[in-house]
Amino acid sequence: MRILIVKLSSFGDTLHALPAAAALKAYYGGELHWAVQPGFSPLVRCFKCVDKVIDVPRPSDPAGFASAMRKLRSYGVYDLAVDLQGLLKSAAVLRAAHAKKRIGPSFAREGSRLFYDDVAGKTNKNRHAVDECMDILDFLGIPRPAVPEFPLETDDSLADFKPGTLNLAVAPMSRWKTKNWPVERYEELLERCVSELGAQVRILGGKEDVMAGDMLAAKTGAVSFCGRTSIAQTLGILKNSRLLVCNDSGPMHMAAALRVPCVALFGPTIPDRTGPYGPGNTVVRAGNCPPCRRRSCPRGTMECMDAITPEIVFNAVRDLAGK
Repeated sequence: MRILIVKLSSFGDTLHALPAAAALKAYYGGELHWAVQPGFSPLVRCFKCVDKVIDVPRPSDPAGFASAMRKLRSYGVYDLAVDLQGLLKSAAVLRAAHAKKRIGPSFAREGSRLFYDDVAGKTNKNRHAVDECMDILDFLGIPRPAVPEFPLETDDSLADFKPGTLNLAVAPMSRWKTKNWPVERYEELLERCVSELGAQVRILGGKEDVMAGDMLAAKTGAVSFCGRTSIAQTLGILKNSRLLVCNDSGPMHMAAALRVPCVALFGPTIPDRTGPYGPGNTVVRAGNCPPCRRRSCPRGTMECMDAITPEIVFNAVRDLAGK
């Protein structure tokens, strides 16, 4: 059995698709290939169930995209090709592959349904994205796992927490400005976590987060790994953490996949859809501003995140750490 998964982006979305892919591999065996944008392939290379990662540039790079399509066709015939993105670009990738059967997700849009042989069920957006992706199992008659599995390889070389302390990971930034909690509030929170809870803090983020991470580290005594770790090392730090404080971001989904409890701060996005998956997490929301799912605040106030105080988050951290 040869299976192709198409999930091109992003960090959170690829992790949402992992339990479905892992269940397919466990049921059918054989080889499982995954087509993904190069920026997210380091994460997919940490998925234990994936035998081959196929880099597919964005269509905005026409030459690179076309070259990837030609290479994909050279990999031979797939018994099953599954699109778990449901966009026109992902459907085009699926169609380019030699496949005996092409199946799209229940949440397909942008006319992508025209590229599939079948669609895995009816649209139902009132549930988590992980559960949506597993519609493919229902369609194929494969039992859903009682506990969805996220098989991940980690590099624990930087997980140097001292024993007997509250190992606290913090991911203060995201790609959306509207999801970000003010850095000065993280500063106040971390100072209390260190002084009152004895926390040992590791700050996580990408290259674009180096300035914010270094500033927080200098003022709180934390250690910033922003821009200084591989994806596997980030997963290793998270795996060895007691809990993660974060906004709606890639590290949140990584921690949830590793079953590390999250205190997740939510504003413009909907936690029931894209919050930390599984039990044992705390979602923090405040104020009366409903989720707008916008990258820029339509009111210009950022009130959904501004209403979250350091006191609220500290209490959530203390309570979750106590459990």
